[in-house]
Amino acid sequence: MNYWLMKSEPDEFSIDDLAKRPNQMEGWNGIRNYQARNFMRDAMQIGDRVFFYHSSCKVPAVVGIAEVASDIYPDASAWDPESPYYDPKSTPESPRWLQRDIRFIKRFAKPVTLSAIKSHPGLGDMLLVQKGSRLSIQPVDEEHWQLIHQMAGENL
Repeated sequence: MNYWLMKSEPDEFSIDDLAKRPNQMEGWNGIRNYQARNFMRDAMQIGDRVFFYHSSCKVPAVVGIAEVASDIYPDASAWDPESPYYDPKSTPESPRWLQRDIRFIKRFAKPVTLSAIKSHPGLGDMLLVQKGSRLSIQPVDEEHWQLIHQMAGENL
């Protein structure tokens, strides 16, 4: 199993929004970074666990857990001229952008804030806190996965 961190702005799509979706599942669309897309396409697998991270908000934090729930498929928002994710170079015949469904697992009672992650000595090499790292989808190693669960007061 692989572990991931996926960022979402809570005013756009929060973990609570995911929990309210039918089957508590939603397509993770709008990824317009090739490295993030490649992680989704080449390394993610159904059943992988995901830290749901609220970004670009007052208190950025890991707020819960989701899981990868589908194979990769084209992100149709790239074909919609009304979408903020429209890309005229992406077509149904040759899709440039992809997505996967993710399924809600749980919301943390105690979110793990970015400041707490940055101050934890065992998380200094986590991709999230690396200078210049702005990827919306990024791998998380197992040691970091376990530490953040501990910080959230969660048992694995």
